[in-house]
Amino acid sequence: MNAATLFTRDVPPRLAFALEQAGVHPLLARLFAARGVRSADELDDGLARLLAPATLKGTAQAAVLLADAIAAGARICVVADYDCDGATACAVALRGLVMLGAAPASVGYVVPDRAVHGYGLTPAIVDLALAQMNPAAADPPALLVTVDNGIASIAGVAHARALGLQVLVTDHHLPALGADGAIELPDANVIVNPSQPGCGFESKSLAGVGVMFYVLLALRAEQRARGLFDAASQPKLDALLDLVALGTVADVVKLDGNNRRLVAQGLKRVRAGRMQAGVAALFAAAGRAPERAAGFDFGFALGPRINAAGRLADMTLGIECLTTDDPARAAELAGQLDAINRERRVVEADMREQAELLLAQLLAVQADAQATPPALVLFDPEFHEGVVGIVAGRLKDQLHRPTFVLARGQDGLLKGSGRSIPGFHLRDALDLISKRHPGVLRRFGGHAMAAGCTLAEADLPTFADALRRVAQEWLQPEALNRRLATDGPLALEYFNIATVSALDAQVWGQGFEAPVFCDEVDVLAQRLVGEKHLKLRVRHAGQLRDAIWFGHAEPVAARVRLAYRLNVDEFQGQQRLQMVVEGTA
Repeated sequence: MNAATLFTRDVPPRLAFALEQAGVHPLLARLFAARGVRSADELDDGLARLLAPATLKGTAQAAVLLADAIAAGARICVVADYDCDGATACAVALRGLVMLGAAPASVGYVVPDRAVHGYGLTPAIVDLALAQMNPAAADPPALLVTVDNGIASIAGVAHARALGLQVLVTDHHLPALGADGAIELPDANVIVNPSQPGCGFESKSLAGVGVMFYVLLALRAEQRARGLFDAASQPKLDALLDLVALGTVADVVKLDGNNRRLVAQGLKRVRAGRMQAGVAALFAAAGRAPERAAGFDFGFALGPRINAAGRLADMTLGIECLTTDDPARAAELAGQLDAINRERRVVEADMREQAELLLAQLLAVQADAQATPPALVLFDPEFHEGVVGIVAGRLKDQLHRPTFVLARGQDGLLKGSGRSIPGFHLRDALDLISKRHPGVLRRFGGHAMAAGCTLAEADLPTFADALRRVAQEWLQPEALNRRLATDGPLALEYFNIATVSALDAQVWGQGFEAPVFCDEVDVLAQRLVGEKHLKLRVRHAGQLRDAIWFGHAEPVAARVRLAYRLNVDEFQGQQRLQMVVEGTA
């Protein structure tokens, strides 16, 4: 395990005082100030505070395109993606278009099979859309709408347009770069993407499901302007916010102010029992209580169950679960997704074990056996393509190195998924490698912290060496040491269940991390539970506390500085405070 350096977040005293004076709880005021909140107004999660759809480039044109298609009764095919963001975006599109007047029979969807089709709107997916929507040579879908993909689908969009289809791209990924390094956009009728050139939308972190939700808001405004309804009679699109919140958290996008409002509104609906049948069924399958829903449930309970379908089976299961209104059918599908997720855990555990053996072999041939390379590339013929991203993420967390894990696809090419650390923009690194070694990367794309690529097995050594070289150039030695931000000591007056409830009621996540406190403790007893979790009994400020360090089996010192989250452990109806350890120093 790569040791962490603990540091305490800076708390601007004037900001904390101003928030407290505005009525924010003193502990929350300190936590919010440390995360850059400047005024209580930023904490207003009302829908009226959402950024205006008109500021998202392309929404007005998309609204006209969709309104015209609905008015003409044209067929619309949503082209989804095989992760939770893509599945929720597809469900939001299907539900929203019908709410806004599209005939259910005229709206359908296709979703690529990860192993067969790869990612995005490829020419093969365009043909699949035609075949599925037009099996008897009836009218073809007049409009393809991509969700959570399409911005890099140059060939697929061209193929669709050549067949006479209109194409609306809704995406949030970075555009492709041409051979000359210039941004290359597909020739779609309309593109809605906060990351496209010339878009002034303030939230560049909008998830794919958020982009589609904004398109629906614009469509509703267009239809209102056409006199189809007024503000009082218009469809209530906030009914889709549980799906928007789920996809936003599961895609681990930065929770800026706008995204926090979307997630907060979704959580409020779930806690009040107002959610899609599939969301309720997933809560039940995961053994989580909707009335106490938090972002953690979306990110670590519901999201993985939906993602498992795209990794090991068919994301159609996930999309159908999120679009059915039949509770019995939703429960059946949620049960299937839960079973697939359990299978995913077994596959992942086996792959992690094999990856760690490969890593040990890699380190054994290093000049300095104690020095972990600045970037890691691991491949094994037995690796499963659907789980490489998860394993890459686990290894990245463990070793604090940019990490790619690759598996052999059905076409014989290697499909890699990478996860990165702060200071190393993974997509830009792949772009540099493609320029230094033309032809090595058949395809690549992604973000700063996560990216994917396709290459021939013969080119694997070149890719691995090239990634290590870029990491050596870009990463200073201190960047290779994991740093864990904490919020300092937790005052004893806040060490109670009420504090946990107050913290759980807030929206935390990527870029707005949940509080991690840090205190000196005496370790009185420690033992392993479940063979891989360290259970501790500690003395903290004169009080005996329970603590647990998940996924950590090595003993700790008798006196240690503990970084922890405060949690409530429920067992046989009893609630007990627990410190969930994140690191030590």
